[in-house]
Amino acid sequence: MIRLNQVKLPLDHTDDALQKYVLKALSISAEQLTDIHIFKRGYDARKRNAITLIYTLDVTLADVDEEAILVHFVKSPDVRKSPDTEYKYVAQAPDNLTERPIVIGMGPCGLFSALLLAQMGFKPIILERGKSVHERSKDTFRFWRKGELNTESNVQFGEGGAGTFSDGKLYSQVKDPNFLGLKVKQEFVAAGAPAEIIYVSKPHIGTFKLVTMVERMRRKIIALGGEIRFESRVEEIHIDDAQITGVTLNGGEVIKSKHVVLAIGHSARDTVQMLSDKGVYLEAQSFSIGFRIEHKQELIDQSRFGINAGNPILGAADYKLVHHCKSGRSVYSFCMCPGGVVVGATSEKEAVVTNGMSQYSRSERNANSAIVVGVSPSDFNNDPLQGIALQRQLERQAYILGGSNYDAPAQRVGDFLAGNEAKPVGEIEPSFKPGVKMIDLSSSLPDFAIDALREALPAFDKKIRGFAAADTMLTGVETRTSSPLQIKRGRDYQSVNVKGLYPGGEGAGYAGGILSASIDGIKIAEAVALDMLLEK
Repeated sequence: MIRLNQVKLPLDHTDDALQKYVLKALSISAEQLTDIHIFKRGYDARKRNAITLIYTLDVTLADVDEEAILVHFVKSPDVRKSPDTEYKYVAQAPDNLTERPIVIGMGPCGLFSALLLAQMGFKPIILERGKSVHERSKDTFRFWRKGELNTESNVQFGEGGAGTFSDGKLYSQVKDPNFLGLKVKQEFVAAGAPAEIIYVSKPHIGTFKLVTMVERMRRKIIALGGEIRFESRVEEIHIDDAQITGVTLNGGEVIKSKHVVLAIGHSARDTVQMLSDKGVYLEAQSFSIGFRIEHKQELIDQSRFGINAGNPILGAADYKLVHHCKSGRSVYSFCMCPGGVVVGATSEKEAVVTNGMSQYSRSERNANSAIVVGVSPSDFNNDPLQGIALQRQLERQAYILGGSNYDAPAQRVGDFLAGNEAKPVGEIEPSFKPGVKMIDLSSSLPDFAIDALREALPAFDKKIRGFAAADTMLTGVETRTSSPLQIKRGRDYQSVNVKGLYPGGEGAGYAGGILSASIDGIKIAEAVALDMLLEK
């Protein structure tokens, strides 16, 4: 096959435009063109009233000397031999397998570690502190409706991880030379995701689809010999001469293994404390704090797409913003959810945490995003546990400011920028579940964060007119953008000071979203499998 890059066509191009482009570009006849496969489709919306679609195509030809074509286009970066994107397993478990690897956590990283280990025949044991995704959904919606929190079954904890109750975005900036992201998407499609996620540049799935997909992936793991235990919190890891030997569960059961994948997510603070107490090496790393901001989705659509707003190929518009403050701090948008809602995402009692969520349709009237300020390790004495303490302090403060009932503190942007007392909700209704209390948000974050946000919002308004309009809604607080620590690992993906412990995903500081965490899970599964074979 031959790959064509940077194939640019108008947004409203005809059905046969791709074929015409390929025939002309390669100077071939229609009889010589067997198939056109869309590898990727994105768009250029810099000229919002003249949006261009940009394709990467894999073309199959018949009765054509492909090598001659490649030689002819040798100086063109846009005509190349199609790469081999098929995933190849690095190992296969022996029939006399005596040890089973343990995977702690069933978010994206743990899910794909377990799936790949199962596909390679290693029959992993998966330990998830929360409930199955169906039961977890009941607990989560009960919290949003009634404010009744289950600290072991919520937005953060349970089958599918925090990504289950999100926008389900599947794009990342991680380098992926081995096309592991494609393997992730193919597994998602096999589990029921829309086929388009394979090729669109900004694929997303949405919460309701993710729930059923996770259930199907669980069944596949079990069918391949894996074992999944819900409501099984790891209380202790066992280390003998710098080698992990097993774990103790919350019921006291001990499970032995020399290969343990640690995919705990960024909210398992009790587990992090246990790891620190056991001497596992941790390092502080930067994270961010801020608010959720809400606009009417039509404002964002018009700003990004102009007369093309509402085009089904484009869908609901998103944005990505960054501002570098005079203080040296950076303020940026994060986890933007077009046509979504803001939801309570705490996993601890008497704390308020915000997050964004949307369905596949992205049809809610508001767009929301985190607008956050960078926090560096020097802000918390380079101590990873103090980074957690700072998050917890802000979350508990938000709980009090919101009325001590899991409602979130909120304020209109106009009042926030002017430093005024909070006025009632204006044109934009907050979507936060369970609810909001309108207050002055200036006491909800450290002064450096408030100052940075007040500088950044008017700057963002210059990029998206109306972004800092008076009735725009801010809801606090956003604190769990990423983990404030990294569980250091070597090139073999094992902890730098505990052999057999494989930290991965967002909680270990090696990913930032569903796709990157899933890719990390695949890499860890490969490392575990190869190490287990070496021991044989």
